[in-house]
Amino acid sequence: MILYIVAAILIVAFDQITKILTSHFFSLGEAKVIIPNILSFTNVHNEGAAFGILQGARVFFIIMTLAVIVFIAIYLIKTKPQSRLERWAICFMAGGAVGNFIDRAFLSYVRDFIMVEFIEFPVFNIADCFVCIGAGLYILYAFSDMFKKKEEKETDDKLIETDSNG
Repeated sequence: MILYIVAAILIVAFDQITKILTSHFFSLGEAKVIIPNILSFTNVHNEGAAFGILQGARVFFIIMTLAVIVFIAIYLIKTKPQSRLERWAICFMAGGAVGNFIDRAFLSYVRDFIMVEFIEFPVFNIADCFVCIGAGLYILYAFSDMFKKKEEKETDDKLIETDSNG
């Protein structure tokens, strides 16, 4: 489990370092093309949630993030997940949540800087990436676990049927 805690801490560090560098080298609102028509970096302050929704609800987001972090801690203590996929998913979501929480708590906004140009999409940051990747991994875990349980039930049903016929 220590590997996942260290990984979450590294995610937070990576997120914060990229935000500090962006704030240092880019004026607010300044954009620099990284890959023409694909990717730019721009320094944006987001007072809302992921991808700019619910602007100005700082206290709500701080309370919700703290609740999610407490929930994750309790979940990990009580269930002790055995699946590596589930542990990585939780690690990524927690690291991303803490990264944006630090901004909200200390700056009153989240620093975003990654701008995808080939689609209409809000500016985001490394923490947002890890929250989304973690959520995707957790969905994969949930579906794989659901199918595994279905296969186990079908196998158990066949064994019961064989025993009753036998």
